[in-house]
Amino acid sequence: MIKKCSKCDIYTLKEQCPTCGTKTKNPDPPKFSPEDKYGSQRRKMKKMRFKDD
Repeated sequence: MIKKCSKCDIYTLKEQCPTCGTKTKNPDPPKFSPEDKYGSQRRKMKKMRFKDD
């Protein structure tokens, strides 16, 4: 599975970035689930974040 370095934005198949050595992450967003346990908390945090702007 392809991964992405969050520091230098390089895509690779390795667990660590070959350029900077940072741990790579999956670039895909999490899958949608109608039984989202943390959905209400996430929406509250999003609302609070945009209220301050």
